[in-house]
Formats: sequence, C-alpha cells, structure tokens
Amino acid sequence: MSTPKHCPGFENFKNLQSFTCKCPKCDESKEIFSDEFEKIHKCSKCGEEIDFTSCTYEAG
Repeated sequence: MSTPKHCPGFENFKNLQSFTCKCPKCDESKEIFSDEFEKIHKCSKCGEEIDFTSCTYEAG
C-alpha cells in the first residue's frame, strides 16, 4: 500500500474556482466556490440574498 500524496477526496475539489460576491444591500464580501452556485447564499452581515451576477472570479 502506498501513502497518498494529498487528502482523500482531493480529486473531487481540485478544479474548484473561488468567486467573491458583494451583498447588494450592505456591500459585504462573501467567498463562494463554483460547486455552490445551486445553493441560496445569504449575507452573513445583513441576511440579504446574494445575487450571483455580482460575483467576480478570484485567481488563486
């Protein structure tokens, strides 16, 4: 048996992209990953729903 070179499940997540979205109400930033676009996200500061059209790609 060989020792893995990275965490189990790494292959499922290695192509994820990170996006920064701004709350339309209070302008708070929230990081959302590309596999989370189907979920509803709310601002952690004011509770407003995040609009994905306000997201920008974060090159890592």
